[in-house]
Amino acid sequence: MTLVDVPALPTIPVMKPWLGEEEAEAAAEAVASGWVAQGPRVKAFEETFARRIGVPEAVAVSNCTTGLHLALHLLGVGPGDEVVVPSFSFIATANAARYVGAQPVFADVDALTGNLTPATVQAVLTPRTRAVVVVHQAGVPADVPALEALLAPRGIAVVEDAACAIGSTLRGRPVGAGAHLAAFSFHPRKLVTTGEGGMLTTTAPEVAARARRLREHGMSVSAADRHATGRVAPEQYLEPGFNFRMTDVQAAIGQVQLTRLDAMVARRRELAARYRELLADLPGLRMVADPPWGTTNFQSCWVLLPEDAPVGRDAVLERMSAAGISCRRGIMAAHLEPAYADRPRVSLPVTERLTADSLVLPLFHQMTEADQDRVVDALRAALR
Repeated sequence: MTLVDVPALPTIPVMKPWLGEEEAEAAAEAVASGWVAQGPRVKAFEETFARRIGVPEAVAVSNCTTGLHLALHLLGVGPGDEVVVPSFSFIATANAARYVGAQPVFADVDALTGNLTPATVQAVLTPRTRAVVVVHQAGVPADVPALEALLAPRGIAVVEDAACAIGSTLRGRPVGAGAHLAAFSFHPRKLVTTGEGGMLTTTAPEVAARARRLREHGMSVSAADRHATGRVAPEQYLEPGFNFRMTDVQAAIGQVQLTRLDAMVARRRELAARYRELLADLPGLRMVADPPWGTTNFQSCWVLLPEDAPVGRDAVLERMSAAGISCRRGIMAAHLEPAYADRPRVSLPVTERLTADSLVLPLFHQMTEADQDRVVDALRAALR
């Protein structure tokens, strides 16, 4: 066999959902039932999710972004208000503030966790601050109780952006367990996926009831409830609402996915620990880790390159790609994007260092040790 005959190794993806025959069967059953829009499976998924997180109420929505939008709307945030957000997050976090007519105010983050802290938030508070959206970035839990100690006496609401954080813990409880409002994502890059979809959780039943109306155009009686009673029950539209509904097909998949969550978290933590061992001798390289107050689900396994690395992050990504390894740039800095060029330029040195010099390594449930060895070998070569 000549060199040209050697088959190329398959590309290692940065992420791969763990989906199986059970999800396909659940989706098929939903289709066969004839009820494919928001219906009884959505309600069942909400109940299962609420039990899993440890909250009284969970409201299924079309995605995490609409969940954040709905949370700020429920709080009455609007024009003239400011919402503090980390720039070091997917741009949807900042966009949610603009959807309700408020202005996002970007705060810097902790260098180790990539999350907001009381000090970084306090630096940007003004008399117009109505809410702070705290992101559990890449599944690393933020110290929400410390932030609430700062914000509650000022009457400033906290919304938890837990898009990446299902399966992570905060002070011994699931992330979101004590949140007045928290939003989760079921995008394919997350551990639990329904293709698209999200969940808004709350400790307040009256807030959940209003959220369910608002996600369905402000309708007083949902289509599922009218069908279940078998009675003629003309609905009213109590206030302007939205179309933020989830389908029963998605919810059926989500129910199966939740049964896999413990295994997913355990496997990802196992693989992350092995990455840490394999990368320990690379001077100056730092890998994301658990904070003192909780555990991460390693939704993303991001590493920060040394400041004196011989090559830049983008060159490393190109070399990894050439070796058949699919990586991603680290978390974005929303304040540097053209969509926010109209906002006053702010100094966020930690955010800008993290976003410029970090990258996400492949990590998924089905990953093998041989896959990991290839990733590490390629990273070593790329950094030479």
